[in-house]
Parts: sequence; C-alpha cells; structure tokens
Amino acid sequence: MLELKELSKSYGDFKAVDGVNLSINKGEIFSFLGVNGAGKTTTIKMIVGLLKASSGKVLIDGVDVAKNPMDAKRITGYIPDRPQIYEGLSAYEFLDFIASLYKIKNPKQQILELLEKYQLIEDKNELIETFSHGMKQRLAMCSALLPKPKLLVVDEPMVGLDPHGAKLLKESFKQYAREGMSIFLSTHSLGVAEELSDRISLINKGEIIAVGNLEELRKKVGESSSSLEQVFLQLTNNAYS
Repeated sequence: MLELKELSKSYGDFKAVDGVNLSINKGEIFSFLGVNGAGKTTTIKMIVGLLKASSGKVLIDGVDVAKNPMDAKRITGYIPDRPQIYEGLSAYEFLDFIASLYKIKNPKQQILELLEKYQLIEDKNELIETFSHGMKQRLAMCSALLPKPKLLVVDEPMVGLDPHGAKLLKESFKQYAREGMSIFLSTHSLGVAEELSDRISLINKGEIIAVGNLEELRKKVGESSSSLEQVFLQLTNNAYS
C-alpha cells in the first residue's frame, strides 16, 4: 500500500532523511517513531507531497507521489499535529468545502455521519474559531476521512485530546484498519504506539534503525518482556553512542 524506496532529503550537506526503505501493508497500523530531529516530519511531508524528495520514491497504492501528486492525494488522508482549518467557517461549511475540493457528490449524509461519529454534530453550525483544540483535531479527522482514503497519515493525533477523545480516535483507527485502510502513525506517545501498532519503525538521524512488531523489537535488544518505551530508549541510546 505505501512504499518508500531509498527516500532521501538533503539540505546542502545535511541529510535529514537518508535512504529510507519501508513497506506498509493494506489494513496495517504502522507507527513511525523517533526522537526530535530524527527525520519523522520530513519523511511525512514527502509522503503526503508537501516536500519534494532529493532522491528516491514514495508509492501509494502504486501511485508515484512525485509523478502523479493529485492522484496520490486523492487516496491519502493527512492529519498534521497542528491542523490548518478555516476558522471563519462553521464545521459543516468546512467539511462541505473539503467535499467540493474532492468533487464528492451529495456529501451531506456523509458529512453528518462523520460529525456524529466524532461528537461534533451539535456544533455543526458553530464557527470553528470557537472550538477547543481537541474539537479542531476531531474536525481535522473528519476532513481527512471524507474522501475515504486508502492511506491515512497521522502526526501526533492525541495532542490536545481529553481521554474520551483519545479513546474515540484509537477505536476509530482500529476500525478503519479492519476495513482495509492503512494507517501511518507518527507519535511521541509510546503507549499509544504499543497499543495500536501492528508494526513499528524507529528512525534516528535520518536512517531507519529498526522495523518490526514489538516482539521482534524486543529480540533486537535482547529483552523478552520490555515495554516499547524501554525498547525505544535502548535502541535510540545505542544509536547515539
């Protein structure tokens, strides 16, 4: 579903991302972890077409993001850590606008169902500028899901969410994965990654240092019962040493 082939991004002599190779399967929740400055955000921006790669490829369901950016964006949903939303619109107006961009015909029922699911239906006619950060985050989720993407890319999804909102989002990710959507998740919340992920990748200094499920990562550090946090700290400490 998502393939990164020798993906690199350089700024002068500095390589922010250096030859990343990853393959994410259909219906898989894949967590992409790393310390600050490891190359996570740069990689994500290349996946969703916001940043041009210096070399390598991003393929989404076989579509080359560099060669066919519009086709790739039609099948990709993206939720950044700080969503940019038109705050002068109501929640319904914003989603109706998104539907028009994707040329979705008769989107009303789909919009209302998403607003209901993400507990925004009572606020559908309220201006977004009055929303809390958590409400904006849930609205961003609605907008990303509106075109029914094959791939959902999520950067720090739990920021600003209360426990109920976080639980709703986690349950949604599991449901969408069961239905065949691939979810590429970047988060600093290792507990969330441990709970949700089918597989996990660690990036450090622009390079992938580990990929696998939790059991495989535990074997890599020689600890059969370690938490993801312990595995993460050991692998990233080794990378820095």
